[in-house]
Amino acid sequence: MDLFSWLYSLIILFFFFFVTSLSSPSPPPLCHPHESSALLNFRNSFTFYNNTWFCMEEYGINNPNNTISWNKNMDCCRWSGVTCDEVTAHVIRLDLTCSGLQGILHSNNSLFSLAHLQSLILSYNYFTGQVPLELSHFSNLVTLDLRRNYDLKLETSSWKRTLANLTNLRELFLRYVDMSSTSPDSFMNLSTSLTSLDLSNSDLQGKLPENVLSLPNLQQLDLSYNPNLNGSFLQYNWSSPLKVLNLSESGVVIDLPHLCRKFKYLHILSLRSYNFLKLSPTLLDNCTQITSLDLYSYYYIGGYIPWSSILNLQQLTYLDLSGNNFIGPIPEICSNSTKNSFSCVSSKHQLVGSPPLNLKSLYLYENELNGTIPSWLYSLPSLQYLDLGSNKFSGSIQEFQHNSLEHLSLSSNKLQGSFPRSIFQQVNLTDLYISSNNLSDVLQFDQFSKLKKLQTLSLSNNSLSLVSNSKNKDTLPNTLSYLFLSSCGISEFPYSLRSLENLIYLDLSNNQIEGSVPQWLWNVGKYSLFSLDISHNSLTQIDHIPWKNLAIINLGSNRLQGHLPIPPPYTSFFSISNNTLDGEISHLICNLSGLQLLDLSNNNLSGNIPPCLGNSSLFVLDLHKNKLHGIIPSHFPKGNHLQVLNLNENQLEGSLPKSLLNCKWLEFLDIGNNKINGSFPWWLESFSYLQVLILRSNRFQGPIGNPKVRHPFHNLRIMDLSGNEFTGHLPQKYFKNFLGMMNATSHYLSYMQANLPGGNYYEISSLTIKGYYAELEKIQTMLIVIDFSRNNFTGEIPELLGKLNSLKGLNFSHNKISDSIPPSLGNLTNLEWLDLSSNKLVGKIPSQLAANLNQLQFLNLSVNELDGLIPRSRQFDTFTNDSYKKNLGLCGFPISESCNETTTHQFQQEDDEEHVNGFDWKIVLMGFGSGMVIGISMGYMFLSDKIIDGLVKTVKGE
Repeated sequence: MDLFSWLYSLIILFFFFFVTSLSSPSPPPLCHPHESSALLNFRNSFTFYNNTWFCMEEYGINNPNNTISWNKNMDCCRWSGVTCDEVTAHVIRLDLTCSGLQGILHSNNSLFSLAHLQSLILSYNYFTGQVPLELSHFSNLVTLDLRRNYDLKLETSSWKRTLANLTNLRELFLRYVDMSSTSPDSFMNLSTSLTSLDLSNSDLQGKLPENVLSLPNLQQLDLSYNPNLNGSFLQYNWSSPLKVLNLSESGVVIDLPHLCRKFKYLHILSLRSYNFLKLSPTLLDNCTQITSLDLYSYYYIGGYIPWSSILNLQQLTYLDLSGNNFIGPIPEICSNSTKNSFSCVSSKHQLVGSPPLNLKSLYLYENELNGTIPSWLYSLPSLQYLDLGSNKFSGSIQEFQHNSLEHLSLSSNKLQGSFPRSIFQQVNLTDLYISSNNLSDVLQFDQFSKLKKLQTLSLSNNSLSLVSNSKNKDTLPNTLSYLFLSSCGISEFPYSLRSLENLIYLDLSNNQIEGSVPQWLWNVGKYSLFSLDISHNSLTQIDHIPWKNLAIINLGSNRLQGHLPIPPPYTSFFSISNNTLDGEISHLICNLSGLQLLDLSNNNLSGNIPPCLGNSSLFVLDLHKNKLHGIIPSHFPKGNHLQVLNLNENQLEGSLPKSLLNCKWLEFLDIGNNKINGSFPWWLESFSYLQVLILRSNRFQGPIGNPKVRHPFHNLRIMDLSGNEFTGHLPQKYFKNFLGMMNATSHYLSYMQANLPGGNYYEISSLTIKGYYAELEKIQTMLIVIDFSRNNFTGEIPELLGKLNSLKGLNFSHNKISDSIPPSLGNLTNLEWLDLSSNKLVGKIPSQLAANLNQLQFLNLSVNELDGLIPRSRQFDTFTNDSYKKNLGLCGFPISESCNETTTHQFQQEDDEEHVNGFDWKIVLMGFGSGMVIGISMGYMFLSDKIIDGLVKTVKGE
């Protein structure tokens, strides 16, 4: 090779290595030592709380950043949640979402030395205290996310200065940060670069500055769940490119048609529980660009849904109109398109147009919608979420034309017919709720095996029959976590349960399962089962309850025998009522440190109540209808959470322990039908939450006395002191302060209950209602009763009783009360039964009673010394002679003597107890099984003696 060729080759080789060196990536620069040290010091200034499981379950955050993995021997730019600039290696982004950091963010924290930070994300942690002013040092900050740090607070002056310095801020997320002491005008300094602003659930108070909606680059604004935040933007000249607006449960007033006209890019609009919204047929006509509309409401907008306007939103993918008390049917759509044709049955409830073919989510639950489900809903090609639960839809469920469903809820309607087979083709279905309808069909467990993604299956309370095909072949999807099969005609434990290793909730209540619990069931959800309900069956034996993580157990209303089984250590809700268990209550039950409800009622348990139950974490202790004796536990410590104590119908004696004073949350106290003695427990009068006090049929004695506090028993609704030995005058100073019995109104049916994490416990009581002693499985909140019968009270009936205008029942019978009946009782216009029999009342029956007590269904004034003409009215004319017996001076209808006759009245000598039980007609409350007091909510029904005997327990002497 000549010299020229050699030099040419050398040049080419040199050029190749030069180009290669330019194209090869150089190693990234390492994190700056002072920033690495600052991050470690920041991490070490907080304690750590492992919230990984909580973040995944509650927020769907599957990969939270973990500061525990930070290692000083590793480049900090490679640490979890840390991002560095590729050129300078300065830390520019810190994302510690759901890292479990807990403590105060002090102003001298090393975090504030990271001068180049552009994104700071500290959401879903446990930071507390004030947000430091030093946050303003991050002048390059583009994103600031402090969401869901519930004890983190903002202060007005420092926050104003902070926002003034964050001039480059584009994203600001402060959900659940406490801004109760922050003036909304502190947001006057918001950066004009801002694109996203989230101030929801922050307790903002005052008027929102008008500039917020006019920020030139704002695309997302969330002010929801700030009920004390107000402002008016009715005709404001908005110009921002807003795409997402959430004003749910806030006081910010807008003009919706004007808003839709001005914000031409608005796609997502949420106005949940929005007080200022009044639907009209044309309200949404300008919102044709909307893709997501959420009008869920707690305030019941009511009326008819403007379907013509809503169905005109052809871009709509998400619609939620739930919880509004809407009425009427969903109209059928007769398509005007040849491409999309939907058959229409001739009906006045139909529209001409096109169905919303882009709709993916439709929520209409908790309304009053009726009629059949229209055919176009079954034909939407993209529908993934459909919830029509808790309405009044009737007719059959048609077959779905597409297999796009992921969530389907039709529960709590009036649907009937067979189970649609197209549901078994919904391969992406995760949740299926069709409970509480009138479906009638026979289904096999293995039909559900095709739904490989199914997590929730709820078929309860229909006329369905679920049967097993074969013990060897029956399977259910192993993805199932929630299985509700109450009232499904099941006669044995389904063997297909064996494949459900991850089951969390299992409800097989109200079936016909007999015998003992099989051993193989112990492996179902062995480590995952959280709630088990096999109540209302015919089970006779359960040896033990082995699930280690089981918290909610309901074995009530079976035929279980033997001794009381001890539930697992983490149990919080344990009911085994209405069985035939015997023996004593084992002290081992006191090892359940988290037990909140213990219901052992209606068994044959004997022995003493374990003293440790007074020391427990219980909210509800129900031991009524057993054979327990001894004394009530004498020690209830301070700070306990007891709300319900029911010891009715046992053989307990001694006095009521004064340590109950420590039960500040007590709402329900029933120790009736025992042998408890002593004077009236006046010290209960200070209980702020006490609604039910039942001391009936014990051995209390003496006068009731005068109140010791300013407003005694001011929330009381039921007070039953009957069947004791109380003396003296009726306690009119107590009556004067029964505020819970005055002006108590309700527009909906509700029951007294204790709300617990494991479910609702409905308070049970036994009362004398219209002459009959009955156990109510549920107590309506509007059942307001005073029963002081069968004592030795003297004196007169106080006039001020007329102020208790919400009373449903008043019983002062079998006492020694004298004087006349006060006319003020005519003010008790809600009264449904009045019993003043077997006293020493004199004078005339006040005409005000007949004129005003239009709800009165039961009246007993017998065995007194009343005289004069019996007043007449439409209601009073329904009462028979039994209501007035043994009043020598009474005359007129309905007794046989008219007032101008001078007839000697002769009465057969009967003792009072026989007389009271001798009524010629009986009135009974319908529906004891469901706990509904029909006389209070739906009128009364007259039934035969035989039916009454099957429903009502009559106690001797009442």
